[in-house]
Amino acid sequence: MAKKETTKKENKSSELIKTFVIDEGKYKTLYTKKYTNHKPWKATDPSLINAIIPGTISKIFVSEGDKVNEGDKLIILEAMKMKNIITVPYSGIIKKINVKEGQSIPKGYLIAEMEIKLHE
Repeated sequence: MAKKETTKKENKSSELIKTFVIDEGKYKTLYTKKYTNHKPWKATDPSLINAIIPGTISKIFVSEGDKVNEGDKLIILEAMKMKNIITVPYSGIIKKINVKEGQSIPKGYLIAEMEIKLHE
C-alpha cells in the first residue's frame, strides 16, 4: 500500500514538471500550485482610470461629456489623512464617472472611463 501512495504522489508531481527553452537550452522545473493558478498579465487599458490607493472621494472636478486635457484635475482622493489630487492622464472626453463624492473605494476601483483623443 505504501508503494502505491508514493507512485500517486510521484505522478502528481511529474504532471507539474514543465520544460521550457532559453537560448537553445532545455530546462525542467516544477511549477508551484500558486504559479499555475495565477492570473496572466494583460496590458492596461489607457482609457480606464483606476484608483492606485484606497480612499474616499472628497471632490469631483469633471462631469460626463467634459473635454479634458492631460494634467487637468479629475478628483481628490482622501487617503490616510492626505488629499491626493488625481489628474487626467491623457487629453480626451470623459465618457463615464463611476464614483460619487463621499464614496469609499478600494485600490484598483474604476474611477472613470474616457475617450482618448490623439494629437492632430
